[in-house]
Amino acid sequence: MKLTQLFFLFVLSGSCLAQNLQQEINEQVWKPFISSFNNRDAAGFLAVHSKQVVRSPLDSKIILTWDEYLKKQEEGNKISLDKGNTRSVYLRFTNRIAKDGTAIDIGIFKVIVNQPDGATRSVYGRFHVVMRKEQNIWKILVDMDSSEGNSIDETDFIAASPME
Repeated sequence: MKLTQLFFLFVLSGSCLAQNLQQEINEQVWKPFISSFNNRDAAGFLAVHSKQVVRSPLDSKIILTWDEYLKKQEEGNKISLDKGNTRSVYLRFTNRIAKDGTAIDIGIFKVIVNQPDGATRSVYGRFHVVMRKEQNIWKILVDMDSSEGNSIDETDFIAASPME
C-alpha cells in the first residue's frame, strides 16, 4: 500500500515540476516573445534568444546567426511599419518537454496581419524550438518553423493546446 502511494506521489511531483518549468518558460520566453513581436521590438524579441541561437525559417532553406536574425527582424519590422500594418502572433502547443535546464516546445503559430485598408490575412506555421537555461534564464537556442507547403491552417491551430 505504501509503495503504491509513494509511486503516485512520485508521478504527481514529476508532473508538477514539468508544469512549473513550462510556466517559467512561458514567463521568461513566450510572453516577452509575443509582446516584442507584436510591438515590433526587435531588440526585445532577440533578448529571449541565446547569443548562440540557430534560426532557420525552413521554407527559406537558410540558417541565421543571432546578428543575422536581429537584422532580419529589424528589416521586417520596418517594412511592416512603412506599410502601416499591425500584426499579432498567437501560439499553441502540440508537444512541450522540459527537464532540468533544457526544453523543447513544438506547436502551431498564427500571425494575423491587419492592413490599413482593413484587409486581414492570417499566416500559419509549425515551430520547433529548443531552449536552455543560461545564467538561470530560459533562452531560445534553436528556432525553426515552416508552413509545411502552406498546409498548416486554422484547423491545426485550434487542435493544438493553448499556453497555460
